[in-house]
Amino acid sequence: MIVYNLTMKVDFSIHDEWLQWQKEEHIPEVMATGQFIDFKFYRLLDIDEEDGYTYVVQYIAADIHHYDKYLQEHAPMLRHKAQSKWGNRFITFRTVMKSVQ
Repeated sequence: MIVYNLTMKVDFSIHDEWLQWQKEEHIPEVMATGQFIDFKFYRLLDIDEEDGYTYVVQYIAADIHHYDKYLQEHAPMLRHKAQSKWGNRFITFRTVMKSVQ
């Protein structure tokens, strides 16, 4: 299994609207690509929130091929939509992990 991990720092000025957008629009769009079998959505605690809240979304792919297909066929458009809507009022750090169970 592959975990596509996105850590996002969200400016206070957009927080409520951004959170609603994540839950109602963006995450459902990512899942609708068919490349992930599940996701988890978290808010990080015990970290510096001076510049905004920090969230993590973890998308679970069955294998690296599904993840690669998402990156090639869907990610550019979804990233563009997010940047167009929110600009630089949030930042995202992306990591990819493989289950070693």
